[in-house]
Amino acid sequence: MARDKNDQAQPNYKVEYKEIQPFGTLKSLPLALEDNARKQSVALLNQVLADTIAIRDLYKKHHWQMSGATFYQLHLLLDEHYEKQAELVDMIAERIMLLGGISIAIAADVAEMTRVPRPPKGREDVPSQLSRLLEAHEIILRQCHEGAEAADESGDDGTNDLLVSNVLRTNELQVWFIAEHLTETVLVKSDK
Repeated sequence: MARDKNDQAQPNYKVEYKEIQPFGTLKSLPLALEDNARKQSVALLNQVLADTIAIRDLYKKHHWQMSGATFYQLHLLLDEHYEKQAELVDMIAERIMLLGGISIAIAADVAEMTRVPRPPKGREDVPSQLSRLLEAHEIILRQCHEGAEAADESGDDGTNDLLVSNVLRTNELQVWFIAEHLTETVLVKSDK
């Protein structure tokens, strides 16, 4: 049957959905890494990814809901930290895929996997917001230390480097910036 000229421009959007690689499996790649090392790294990185997506979104929530005397500075800082966490999300997910695994990718999977406690839907005061961020950072930093050691022991230098050079260092720096905002100081000093 000949196709009409107008039919050729019509996208075929009604396709049968097919999964081509199940979650939790590895495809074979010549990476000079044992399968058990790759599997261990993929599992570890997916946990770090879930928690990094959670903290990224926590930064955006607090960026939008910031208030108080330091609103402007924190509003900008939290958005900057959000952007850095978004970069980490991409790096971690790409490392998982590079290892032949499947990275988590949607909110439902993140909610199921993350170890970062869920904040309330409502707005919190500034100390609560910043303390939540510090708690989430500590969760990620602990995973980075453990994961970097495990990756080093299994010979996965790339995962070790990602965890130390990118994830760990970014989160440590952000902890410092956020923690300093919880130092009790006087905003205005009066001689009266």
